[in-house]
Amino acid sequence: MNIDVRNAPFSRAGSYLAFSIHPPAWGNKGLIMRTPVGGSRDAFRIVLLKDDKELDYEVTSTPWQCTCACSDGKVDITFPVPDVARIRGQGVEMRLVALPTKSQFAFPAGKNGETQVNSQATRSQFLFTPLAGEIRVNSQLAVDNQKRDANFKAAEHRMTIDFRPGGDGGFEFAVEYFATTALRNGLDGTFQECATAMRADWEAWLSQMPALSPEYREAGAQAMWVNYMAMVNPQENIRRPGMLMSKNWMTQIWSWDHTFNAISLSYHNPDLAWDQLMVIFDHQDRHGALPDSIHDGGMVWNFCKPPTHGWTLQKMMRNPALLTDKRLREIYPKLCLATQWWLTHRDYDGDGLPEYHHGNDCGWDNNTAFDVGLPVASADLAAYLVIQMETLALLAQKLGKKRDARKWQKQADAMLQRMLEKLWDGDQFRAKKAFTMAAATQGDSLINFLPILLGQRLPQEIRDKLAEALKPDGRFITAYGPATENPKSPLYLENSYWRGPIWGPIVVYICDGLANGGYPEQAREIARRYCDMCRSCMTFAENFDPLSGKPLVDPGYTWTSSAFLILAHEFLQT
Repeated sequence: MNIDVRNAPFSRAGSYLAFSIHPPAWGNKGLIMRTPVGGSRDAFRIVLLKDDKELDYEVTSTPWQCTCACSDGKVDITFPVPDVARIRGQGVEMRLVALPTKSQFAFPAGKNGETQVNSQATRSQFLFTPLAGEIRVNSQLAVDNQKRDANFKAAEHRMTIDFRPGGDGGFEFAVEYFATTALRNGLDGTFQECATAMRADWEAWLSQMPALSPEYREAGAQAMWVNYMAMVNPQENIRRPGMLMSKNWMTQIWSWDHTFNAISLSYHNPDLAWDQLMVIFDHQDRHGALPDSIHDGGMVWNFCKPPTHGWTLQKMMRNPALLTDKRLREIYPKLCLATQWWLTHRDYDGDGLPEYHHGNDCGWDNNTAFDVGLPVASADLAAYLVIQMETLALLAQKLGKKRDARKWQKQADAMLQRMLEKLWDGDQFRAKKAFTMAAATQGDSLINFLPILLGQRLPQEIRDKLAEALKPDGRFITAYGPATENPKSPLYLENSYWRGPIWGPIVVYICDGLANGGYPEQAREIARRYCDMCRSCMTFAENFDPLSGKPLVDPGYTWTSSAFLILAHEFLQT
């Protein structure tokens, strides 16, 4: 199996070190060594040299070895352990050119040529240990002494690190990413032994792929790679093994994206699946709010994401090994508090329908339903809360809390009734501005049809009308899946985030709702279109053009790969 590092970086599960290729328009040629610490950070550009002349090279990769090759020689990269890369070269020299030119410096870190780089720009440190050949460092502070006072803080470190072959024409070194303390591990064994160890780690991960029909297994393996390489070990705010949304540039964990990663892992890896669900709940505040997103060095609190965790938990619980008594007691009070936060602190007009304060809060950042103004009561939010309160009733029953179970079920039924009375207009649901109950007069957003997620809970007449709008080749469903804005809408835009493009998680919601609502063949066809698109391009991009199927934005996004695995597993097995 080969991977394309233009889409998903070469990395190892758990690592804060990765190698990828920038889009051509960014202007950085060749392979880039980078880290997702604190957001996406580029550290060095890899240059191959012969007689001090820069060489063009091609990059190929398997999940256990990345190779930069030219006519004169090659450089190979593997990971013996997370955060340590072993790099060897033959027939060429290699130069690392520091990309952030400010606030980087290098110094000796041992008696055998070890070199440490402290990179303030990337919030990282790197230890380079020579194993064969030699390291030469050029790290100069450039200051214009004529304008020292004005420019000193902007002084640049023009740093390069050269790796030169020894007597056998080859070189080898280890580079370790670390935050505070270099562990100096990953130095034992040959390069080939290290690559073999990484291959075994990858194959153990791949063996847990959900069951797929033969035609989807190759794409499934690529999806598993996107998820594998996006894992990071606990560090700072990430308190348990966590799957980033990407190791390209969406290098955070958002508070609904993570739920799809949890589901995709729940079939065969319940422990790691539970970590993905709870990694956000580790930061729940005293009011019950969850952060919008987290990364190792920070969190976002001024937005949130929708309460989809009850729906997620119901799907995860299909694996009976997942919800142990310990986990049940861990999640129940947290999910209660999170639900109560919406009911208490997000219903500003007091009508019993909580509101979003921004498109970011619903995850559909710029969708057209929000053109009416803020805050907005949206039927998708009410639907999520109905399901979440029903989930709490189920959990309470399991805990022997019969009074709580009755309370949550009663609240779920009341929320459903309010949603039908206030947000259904006879033909469809419409998001409405709080206080005035005005609805957007232009646009045709798919978000208004997400209540199909309620399935059999909805009256048959409403289910039929939602399903009619979601018919293949109809109002929203193109040859590739559900457009987030009707392509015939005056507000539809190409490559416009939530005003048209297809998003994997929304495909999961729609298929799940249709199947549970009595339209299983319709769900299967929509899942097939989406999965065939992913299989055709072998790319799990953040989103896709609904008219061409072209991958858009971040090309290696985990909730997309997880959505593919869920859909192919649950709807397309033959």
